[in-house]
Amino acid sequence: MPAKKPDNSIKTPKGMRDLLGEEYFTYQGFFEKAAEIALYYGFKPIETPIMEREELFHSVGEHTDVVTKEMYALKAKGSNKFALRPEGTAPVMRAYIEHGMQTWPQPVMLYYGGRFFRHDNPQRGRFREFRQFGLEVIGTDKSIADAMTIKVMATVLEEVGIENIVVDINSLGDKECRTAYKRALVNYFKKHSGKLNAHEKDLLKNNPLRLLDSKNPELEKLKEDAPTSMEFLTGESKKHFKEVLEYLDALDITYQINNTLVRGLDYYSRTVFEFIEQPKEAPEGEGGDKKEEASAPLSLGGGGRYNYLGKALGAKQDVPGVGAALGVDRILMDESVKNLTPRIVKKPKVYFIQLGFEAKLKSLGVIEILRKARLPIRQSLSKDGLSAQLGTAEKLRIPWVVIMGQKEVLENCVIVRNMEDRSQTNVPIEELADYIKKVIAK
Repeated sequence: MPAKKPDNSIKTPKGMRDLLGEEYFTYQGFFEKAAEIALYYGFKPIETPIMEREELFHSVGEHTDVVTKEMYALKAKGSNKFALRPEGTAPVMRAYIEHGMQTWPQPVMLYYGGRFFRHDNPQRGRFREFRQFGLEVIGTDKSIADAMTIKVMATVLEEVGIENIVVDINSLGDKECRTAYKRALVNYFKKHSGKLNAHEKDLLKNNPLRLLDSKNPELEKLKEDAPTSMEFLTGESKKHFKEVLEYLDALDITYQINNTLVRGLDYYSRTVFEFIEQPKEAPEGEGGDKKEEASAPLSLGGGGRYNYLGKALGAKQDVPGVGAALGVDRILMDESVKNLTPRIVKKPKVYFIQLGFEAKLKSLGVIEILRKARLPIRQSLSKDGLSAQLGTAEKLRIPWVVIMGQKEVLENCVIVRNMEDRSQTNVPIEELADYIKKVIAK
């Protein structure tokens, strides 16, 4: 008797899928590689529930597609309403507040990876059940936190084999800047309201920034000529953004300012950014003409600063933060991705200390040298004082400290201190990795 065919109605829901065999290991390898890099930069893991209270996600924007169209809402017994998480930042901030992390040493640096859900229209690299890797730096408004978040995510993309990455970046400013900017946008688009459809007119009334995020080709020319957020940045916001760009320059990260970049969620303030994979140049065809490129620039992830989210979720005061997430499904479909296998992360034996702005500009480059040499470290880049950083190293019982101050920047060296006997040695930066390996091996 032939085997009964399975009921076609019992299969994975649209936009969701099973991970089997090598594909599963590829995902596992990606998350472990990303986690390893994050750990080297001082991030710690967190896992939040896949299901949260629905009202938590209203903080991302009442008039965003995520809330109005894409959220999987669930009604439990009684009056409680829940939702499958559509993004990771709001749950992490909820956990930060709920567990009293504001009493921990600041900033709190967390990474996570897992499944998220949006009732979106499935397409290549975009699923209704999708996987992300994310970072959150909560408790500091320093510009170096923005740059570090971008650097770590760019490093993840580079290490898994993605090439031709450009960071699209913009600044939305603080509340005052944003209010003035929104007013200018409304006045501008009102003059062209005849070109807006019904949905776009609703956005103009309730959430004008979303018009800049619209994919409607009819709006492209209007968006190009619209007022830019840069025109409305106040002194502090302008200084913050300038410093972020200085860090990116110091790190040789390729970026371009995108005046229409606002991201899809309402909690962003000041820095916003996306990681764009530029298409490779197509090979030349007959007659020396280049063939048409196979794909358009592709967004692999993004993020930004969210200084007002914490208070919106119940904190007594504003909690500065910055974060980013990568779309793992889309990344792993890229033909450039390397064969990913899990790795074991060792306990850090080095603590990196920096003193002064010039040292901060160099600091992420020094950390990268140690990471490439597979020397696990910890750091507190948002701290400024020597005693505070040394105190943290002592509490963590890390045996070696690397110190970079203004003098060391000028001499292109660092101080390596033995935390047990307090002896220290000046070491040129180009010899640092070999020196650390030698003293650790003793």
